[in-house]
Amino acid sequence: MAQPNVVARKKKPLGKRIWEELRKNWGLYLLVSVPVLYLIIFKYWPMYGVQIAFRDYKVVRTIWESPWVGLKYIRKFIEYRKFWELIRNTFLISFYSLCTFPAPIVLALLLNYMPNQKFKKAVQMISYAPHFISTVVMVGILLQFLDTRSGLINVVIQAAGGKAINFMAKPQYFRTIYVLSGLWQGVGYSSIIYISALSGVSPELHEAAIVDGANILKRIWHIDLPTILPTVAILLIMNCGSMLSVGYEKIYLMQNSLNNKVSEVISTYTYKQGLASDTPQYSYGAAIGLFISFINVIMLLIVNKITGKLSGSSLF
Repeated sequence: MAQPNVVARKKKPLGKRIWEELRKNWGLYLLVSVPVLYLIIFKYWPMYGVQIAFRDYKVVRTIWESPWVGLKYIRKFIEYRKFWELIRNTFLISFYSLCTFPAPIVLALLLNYMPNQKFKKAVQMISYAPHFISTVVMVGILLQFLDTRSGLINVVIQAAGGKAINFMAKPQYFRTIYVLSGLWQGVGYSSIIYISALSGVSPELHEAAIVDGANILKRIWHIDLPTILPTVAILLIMNCGSMLSVGYEKIYLMQNSLNNKVSEVISTYTYKQGLASDTPQYSYGAAIGLFISFINVIMLLIVNKITGKLSGSSLF
């Protein structure tokens, strides 16, 4: 019996297949092109300028015209007389901020079990709102609250029979003020991702636990927390990977000559040396940033390894 002739299907050229795919899903590719362009323009292309950390760069000449100096500026930063003070201040502020890491998780769990939906939405709106206040305005509000004469905090202290305290002039209060104000501003917005993770918990698990007589605390411990543990682990790793990358804007606005001993961190020092001085040292600032990024990568790898072994969840 003769076999039917099988006509081999010709494979289309690669260019034609790409064009057909683009034409078929042009909307999706247009949508994804925005973040891709953002990454290329603002994240990858600036890497070209990282080499100024190893050159004696001046604005009057191009990067390639600047002489190569190797690790000169990294050594200069390490040999700086206040190097360890900067490291200590930066690490302590980051560590204190990291101690508030569970706060968004607690808020998300409380909101998740709140029966009154109207009250829940009101709490969410109030807790989210501070995130959208600019840093300058937020620091201005903070200074008004802590004012020695008319500030709300000192008014309460004086009403209780105490003496007014100039909080911004006392170094021992700086880290606490910085961390608590950051918690107030960011706890609501940071809880969004945990609320989303909790929405993925199967209702059947809670129903079975209720039938077995489990109270809310046991349901949180045995159902909710194990479900969101991978999300918690990833965010914890990312936070630990930026321990030495404290933003300079808020600290710079809160700084003064009286609290400078504890408020001067690597980012503010880099800003002052690299941009704000009379003779900006662009290469020095770039070298400090590169050095800190290298330390952050090492910390990220260490924390990622430890978290992966303890929880089974890691970035890679």
